[in-house]
Amino acid sequence: MASGRPASVGIVAMEVYFPACCVKQEELEEHDGASKGKYTIGLGQDCLAFCTDLEDVISMSLTVVQSLLEKYCIAPERIGRLEVGSETVIDKSKAIKTCLMQLFEECGNGDIEGVDSTNACYGGTAALQNSLNWIESTAWDGRFALVVAADSAVYAEGAARPTGGAGAVAMLIGPDAPLVMERSFSATHMAHVYDFYKPDLASEYPVVDGKLSQTCYLQALDLCYRRYCAKFEKRQGKPFMLSEADYVVFHAPYNKLVQKSYARLVYNDFVRNPSFVEEDVSAKLQPFATLSPADSLVNRDLEKVAQQVAKKQYDSKVVPSTLLPKELGNMYCASLYAGLATLLHTKTEALHGKRVLMFSYGSGLASSLFSFQVHQGQPPFSVSEIVQKMSISEKLNTRIIVDPKAFVTTMHLMEMRYGAKDFVPVSSHSTLRPGTFYLTEVDALYRRRYSRKISTTKPEIISSNGTNGVQFN
Repeated sequence: MASGRPASVGIVAMEVYFPACCVKQEELEEHDGASKGKYTIGLGQDCLAFCTDLEDVISMSLTVVQSLLEKYCIAPERIGRLEVGSETVIDKSKAIKTCLMQLFEECGNGDIEGVDSTNACYGGTAALQNSLNWIESTAWDGRFALVVAADSAVYAEGAARPTGGAGAVAMLIGPDAPLVMERSFSATHMAHVYDFYKPDLASEYPVVDGKLSQTCYLQALDLCYRRYCAKFEKRQGKPFMLSEADYVVFHAPYNKLVQKSYARLVYNDFVRNPSFVEEDVSAKLQPFATLSPADSLVNRDLEKVAQQVAKKQYDSKVVPSTLLPKELGNMYCASLYAGLATLLHTKTEALHGKRVLMFSYGSGLASSLFSFQVHQGQPPFSVSEIVQKMSISEKLNTRIIVDPKAFVTTMHLMEMRYGAKDFVPVSSHSTLRPGTFYLTEVDALYRRRYSRKISTTKPEIISSNGTNGVQFN
């Protein structure tokens, strides 16, 4: 830290939380009468995590924040800013962040800046940017910032339901970080589009134009990449190409789109300069060299060829970040950062000195492309300790596999409970891991109350229970 100003600002520590309950996409295909492979190959997904009526975006946020503070022995008074990125609407006025302030009451720390950021799946990135800005500004008082990206992504019955998911990621932000944000290269694209939105405030479900949303995602990626490359070249004095990035993490609505996205970056390098890609790749992409940007976005032959020629790079640069997004589904704001957590988990010892490129997309639309430089860091904020404390494998191995019938029953229960008051959850606490916060009641004035599971009782298998919701036996 030079001249009293923070240096190497970025992500100091991370924690990941996701509900224990999940449904296998292969079984969901069969239950829905979908063609075999539609969800597993067509979408590229393995499982879908979901909340019962015991959990919601607030409980997940409480769990992930408290867990991070405990695991790193961070005194609550050391937090000076707390931002939440989420599109899961619990209240149209009261921020999720205000609910998290319960965790800071005992120590008397009410001096914590920040509220919620909302724009589809982009809110977590906005919260991260706000927190980085605070630490790098003259307003910084020397304390940590804490960013929470959390969502419960649910869809009405139909083709979109398998693209749901649930999870939360907490990130401690500060100087001398193992994941240092390269602020100078960050690129953004914003536009007004109706590709995915939630205009019906009486329903948790979105209005989705799937084809438009995919096109918007890829177009935003193109524009952000070009702007990132231009900033990199201006500051570094050399062109940026994918060989400058060791790993790439994408917001993952579903894994098939992630595959298309990396292929799109390879095509972008080719269009900018054929010498930026290998000779055999250039030769195979040559028939598409004269396509306009708009035409290239909808050309299925190009899409197929680009994925083929990009596969080797995709396997080495992108696959290491795909485990949690494929196993949990689309966590909306948490999706991108669950991918980053997966990369740390998968490539722990190989990340020192590497550049990680990150693409964040939120429908409507808001998007950014940015990067981190990874350093080993110092205990307790080293990459290896972050990985050990996140315990991703343990959390995955203790999941409860739910049959599709019980999953659908739970979704019906959640529909009835959305926006409701004066009720107590009916699901069994056996599905909750120790340390998990859960909803105890919503009273007659819509006030939500939470408690924390302390028992170490092992979760049991789930079964459906007719029209009375889901009973865990």
